[in-house]
Amino acid sequence: MNLIKLQVKTRNQKYPILIGSNILSKLQDILKKNLISFNQCLIVVDKNVPKKLISKILNSLPKKKIILHSFNASEKNKNQKSVDNILSILLSKNFNRNDCVISVGGGITGDVSGFAASIFKRGLKFINIPTTLLSQVDSSIGGKTGINNKYGKNLIGSFYQPILVITDIIFLKSLPKREIICGYGEILKHAIIADKKFFTFLNTSGFKILNLKSPFLEKAIFKSCSIKRKVVESDEKEIGLRKILNFGHTFAHAYEATLGYSKKLNHGEAVILGIKTAAKFSLLNSNLNIKEFNLIESHLNKLSLPRNINKFFSIKNLNKILSFMKKDKKNNTNKISLVLLKKIGSPIHRLQFNEKKINLFLRKELIK
Repeated sequence: MNLIKLQVKTRNQKYPILIGSNILSKLQDILKKNLISFNQCLIVVDKNVPKKLISKILNSLPKKKIILHSFNASEKNKNQKSVDNILSILLSKNFNRNDCVISVGGGITGDVSGFAASIFKRGLKFINIPTTLLSQVDSSIGGKTGINNKYGKNLIGSFYQPILVITDIIFLKSLPKREIICGYGEILKHAIIADKKFFTFLNTSGFKILNLKSPFLEKAIFKSCSIKRKVVESDEKEIGLRKILNFGHTFAHAYEATLGYSKKLNHGEAVILGIKTAAKFSLLNSNLNIKEFNLIESHLNKLSLPRNINKFFSIKNLNKILSFMKKDKKNNTNKISLVLLKKIGSPIHRLQFNEKKINLFLRKELIK
């Protein structure tokens, strides 16, 4: 496929997102074309990335001082200790603000690496090479970095834009099907909150995308990135409109945290569950009509995506789920903030609900 380029322009940073297949071999030319240089480079790489692809990156980088740091990417390792390990390398090797950190991995690797880059000497160059579908369509775009702690997910972090994002589809061929489904959750979310025509495309092409068929996969990645770019450009620091990107996520993050970020439920699967939960809550609160809700539910059923929270949780988990929802970083009162739907393509944010109402709703969903 031809190289696709998207330009992100925020108040603080302008950078390209490059999308293509087997573009790692052109890395040196890409850096030169985008006027990116450095004397030292720390590559933080998810240990699950195939070694032959890491070799391709190393062979195509400029002949500078390059340090490789292997990272065991998991929600449990998305913590301050992992950030400190990166900072220790940067400090011991005397990196300066003209040097570079490159993340090679999924969203967790990008979040941890980006956060470390943002706080080292108040910021050094950061390049993101996302290797999962989830990170390619979502977390690599927009500059959110962060880590988890015992109080919840992504509660410590910063807004820090990369100087370059390189999305090479070649990485996806090494992923298990479950990881592709994980990324599809964010693609679906973008369609539901922003573009009904895109949702219709997913409805007819979902199987092809999940099976990495060209050009359906490329179109889905490009369209998903375009939607997020537009939102981020208009609201970089999530003051207003950007909150729509959290559709389904208040529920999803609580589901993940309740299970202790275990392998029982990955982030994308939690998002898909969150999409269904938020859509159902929208329906019951007279925001979304039954026809639109049925379109979403039918799509989840057709692709056999996760859709029933009582398959993962029981009534005994209810208080824990609510506890994490109350601690969500988007809350600014004692109520719980949610993004709901008016119809596919039309989200509603700035909505707040008391715990009792959500408690009653989730209770019914859990005991079905």
